[in-house]
Amino acid sequence: MHFNCFKGRKNGNGRLDNRNRYSAIELSTNNGVHDPPIIPGVHDVSLYEQYDAMGAGGRKSPVRRHYSAADMLVTMETDIESQLLEVRRRPRSEGCCYVGKFSPKRLSSFGLDSPFGKADAYEKLEKLGEGSYATVYKGLSNLTNQIVALKEIRLQEEEGAPFTAIREASLLKGLRHANIVILHDIIHTRESLTFVFEYVHTDLSQYLEKHQGGLNPLNVKLFLFQLLRGLSYCHQRRILHRDLKPQNLLISEVGELKLADFGLARAKSVPSRTYSHEVVTLWYRPPDVLLGSTDYTTSLDIWGVGCIFTEMISGVATFPGMKDAFDQLDKIWRILGTPTEETWEGVSRFPNYKKGKFYKYSRQRLSQAIPKLGLVRHAEDLANHFLQLDSAKRISAKNAMYHDYFSDLPPRIHELPDVASIYTIPGLRLVPEKDQLLRPTIRTNPHMRTASQKV
Repeated sequence: MHFNCFKGRKNGNGRLDNRNRYSAIELSTNNGVHDPPIIPGVHDVSLYEQYDAMGAGGRKSPVRRHYSAADMLVTMETDIESQLLEVRRRPRSEGCCYVGKFSPKRLSSFGLDSPFGKADAYEKLEKLGEGSYATVYKGLSNLTNQIVALKEIRLQEEEGAPFTAIREASLLKGLRHANIVILHDIIHTRESLTFVFEYVHTDLSQYLEKHQGGLNPLNVKLFLFQLLRGLSYCHQRRILHRDLKPQNLLISEVGELKLADFGLARAKSVPSRTYSHEVVTLWYRPPDVLLGSTDYTTSLDIWGVGCIFTEMISGVATFPGMKDAFDQLDKIWRILGTPTEETWEGVSRFPNYKKGKFYKYSRQRLSQAIPKLGLVRHAEDLANHFLQLDSAKRISAKNAMYHDYFSDLPPRIHELPDVASIYTIPGLRLVPEKDQLLRPTIRTNPHMRTASQKV
């Protein structure tokens, strides 16, 4: 298996056409599966105005582009997983900045004199956060005078770029959707690899903290639909996000929700029998993965959607495990019941299934554990479709968008172009939230029952 990088050809106007209408990059495998479409070339770069102030990135926001670092990433000669185990930064001559034999400037879609891909094109304004391998800054583009988010990944001379960074860039290069964060540019220097994203001012976790006690039901519906819309787009392209949680869902000032942080995302088209089960923050991790399954599908993300949905309604985490995987499973069993072979065929064959270690709980109605679910028409039924213990029984993101829970949304919402915001539909907007005066110290579910007996 190998990646073929289409180098481009001249169109009728003499300009380089690197798209071949979204067939430029092909993932060559025995089954002929294609990688997601690439980012448009320079002559596709335009100011996005058709969809008024919203759209994929706001008024006059540049559409996604085909950048040099993305070019480099898609030329990897082996499948992503084996390549990630071997990637190292190669020796370089003094004053030269490149990966292997490919110069970012040389491969740039913007030509030799393009300002994109250069560190001095952006100015750091303030630090927004720091993780294990990256720091995020609020920045300013000296090219467009727009505020951007700079995700600066520190490079180690011996180890090179972190695996998660390579994954994120290689997947985001081909995703172009209103509900997925836009990757504007990639800057590679000797010390760092910087992703330039559109700037979105908050995330769902901060939004929930600001509005304690659960969100307005209409806002929950609009956020959930956008989450499903972006996720369906990914799943149709055989991409799993694998790390859905409120912190990775960005919220714009007008209420656009955008999937972000694809560091753990995985393209299912890359041949691999199993996946690492050490993904997804514990509270949003499905029971099959907690039990040791490494043979999961898009249903992994759907469980996370269900957890986020119920958390938006109640204002507290639905399954707040505090210790380890077994404690997390116990929190799930308390509400959904301890599974048996009769209720979940094959459960006893999972590596981490320990019959004597689990307490036996009877299943509750979700509205009993989360009373606010019963106050919104069709909400409990949709939540049940998300939170199925058996992964094979979980609803798909696409089908969930047509559930009766969304029946009061305008029909046009299903006909929008991928890059169009749902808020381009007249009259569709967030409503004011009611801030709660009392702020609990931890957002956990108070409706937890005690154990009755061991299995």
